[in-house]
Amino acid sequence: MSSIILHITSHELWNQAKVAGEYRADSLASEGFMHCSKPDQLAGVVSRYYQGQTGLIVLQINPELVEPPIRWENPPGKNEQFPHIYGPLNLNAVVEVLPLDEIVPG
Repeated sequence: MSSIILHITSHELWNQAKVAGEYRADSLASEGFMHCSKPDQLAGVVSRYYQGQTGLIVLQINPELVEPPIRWENPPGKNEQFPHIYGPLNLNAVVEVLPLDEIVPG
């Protein structure tokens, strides 16, 4: 199995996804893809983009089950590839949902 990839979101968006039958991050509409990371990249992502936010969750995603394309890309100014999902995420690809603060303490 490929390594798990991670996506940070809110309880509200995840609950909407369970009703809709698919998950769509806001970035899918604004950027054309959803941002993800490898487990060893998560702490850096949190410190850069989610500092001080509370109540967030992490979707643990099995990339082998993801239906839309996943592309590994370097963000501008970074010499490190991150996984990006180019379409709505099918819920069966999410293998676990955990509170962010249990993975990356505040």
